[in-house]
Amino acid sequence: MGTEKVSAWPWPEANPHELPLAVDVASETYNRGVTWKAARRGVVLLTALLVCFLRFGRIWLRAVFQGRRVLPMERAEWMHGSGQSVLAAMGIRYRIEGCPPQGVTLIVSNHLSYLDIVIASAAVPCAFVAKQEIGHWPVFGALARLGGTIFLDRESRASAWEAADRMAERMASGVPVLFFPEGTSTDGREVLRFHSTLFAPAVEAGLPVTPIAIFYEPGSTGIAERDVCWFGDESFLPHLSQVLGLDDFTAVVRFGTPERYPDRHAAAWRSHDAVEAVRARHV
Repeated sequence: MGTEKVSAWPWPEANPHELPLAVDVASETYNRGVTWKAARRGVVLLTALLVCFLRFGRIWLRAVFQGRRVLPMERAEWMHGSGQSVLAAMGIRYRIEGCPPQGVTLIVSNHLSYLDIVIASAAVPCAFVAKQEIGHWPVFGALARLGGTIFLDRESRASAWEAADRMAERMASGVPVLFFPEGTSTDGREVLRFHSTLFAPAVEAGLPVTPIAIFYEPGSTGIAERDVCWFGDESFLPHLSQVLGLDDFTAVVRFGTPERYPDRHAAAWRSHDAVEAVRARHV
């Protein structure tokens, strides 16, 4: 009698030529799920932003009735609450480590993405310095403008010094200011050299500089920090759609120790080392 070959599996053996089709179907199903998740969160995000704008409208009306302008600290506090609302709408978990600064300070951070502004604002009320292009972005540009963001032209040294003057004004009014001295966002592999110009307002006023490190902590699904970073020539909307479809990462803001410096050049290189050291504890 011949010996019949019996498979160890309870179903027929797969044809290896059919496997790519099965993989493609599974991949398509996964991508469709991510797309629907991104779309759903996009709707929730727009709703959250609308609520944020309505809250600002209430702040603005109160200022009008009192015969004054909206105060810089009111804008910072509004941005603080808006950052928390936006992160919740986007499904992004976040964690604060270390002690957020008390009182007026210049805050400096590494830069991984436009998300950094939302994440940092959720951690501490402050005004931001950002490239002027952000002011023209849909929705997020309006959020930044209402939050009192100071915009500058990265190609103009005169614009940088004008921004420094406005930073001095904000800090004189009691509002901490945060900027990204690298001047651009990266994929997180290194902290680039810090530009020194915008350290001048804190140095001249004798104010402390507080280093912070922002990083994206992967979960168990294999998402790398680089997958969340926005850098190079990547377009804004496709990246935002990708982030809205992600689940398994946590945005972390880690505060370092504030320090005063004798001049802006010392402030730049020593703050760079401080941010690098704070971030190295994550890497």
